[in-house]
Amino acid sequence: MIETHLRRRRSEGRSLLVPYVTGGIRADWIDYLTAYARAGADAIEIGLPFSDPILDGPVIQEASGRALRRGVTVRGLLDEVAAVRIDVPLIAMTYYNLVVHRGAADFCRDLAAAGIHGLIVPDLPIDESASLAEAAAAAGVDLTLLAAPTTSAERLAEIAAASRGFVYAVSTMGTTGAQFAASGGRLAADLRQLTDRPVLLAFGVATPDDALTAVQSADGVVIGAALMRRVLEGGTPDELGATVAGLRKALDLDAGRLPDGARP
Repeated sequence: MIETHLRRRRSEGRSLLVPYVTGGIRADWIDYLTAYARAGADAIEIGLPFSDPILDGPVIQEASGRALRRGVTVRGLLDEVAAVRIDVPLIAMTYYNLVVHRGAADFCRDLAAAGIHGLIVPDLPIDESASLAEAAAAAGVDLTLLAAPTTSAERLAEIAAASRGFVYAVSTMGTTGAQFAASGGRLAADLRQLTDRPVLLAFGVATPDDALTAVQSADGVVIGAALMRRVLEGGTPDELGATVAGLRKALDLDAGRLPDGARP
């Protein structure tokens, strides 16, 4: 479902925009989903907080810590998502510990029942992903795999073939919130030679200029830490929606989809 939607958006000449929110970061966190959707997001990534992340930098760590201190649980977050209608696809990002705790099949069925049809598990290597990939496919959930600038050519081909929804290209070796790196562009270009599946570039994409640089080689971008920094500083759903709308407008102007000065 995620892949079909993103392919269709891409075929319209659109650079794909996937903003992120940490589930439960605030009591009104669901309002960020609706604000992102109204602002032109093509899909939305929801972080399911975990106490011991290995891929997240200080901003996402603090966002997850704040959510956990509020007492959020995966079950509670999914119940909140299930209670609203969001008009773009939703993708969960979390760590394998939470998947194993629930059991892969039940975890994926829970996601689908809540209306989430994409899953990213950054600490799950492709070598050990077969059972989760099977459970995800059975539940109608696209399991997206990550590729890094240091990934070997052989392994890159395996990831491109096995990933579903899109391929998540990490711009730099480091954690979320790192500075955007040119190595990400080379990685995205290599992946696009290996697959027709959408390739989205993440890590360090913080500004419209970063996004425009990224889509010279990728089909779109995932933006997380820059948005969560704003939320941690008190940014409201409307304010974050305006930020996403600005990114959307920049990407559309670059693609020639909007006349200069038009509203996104």
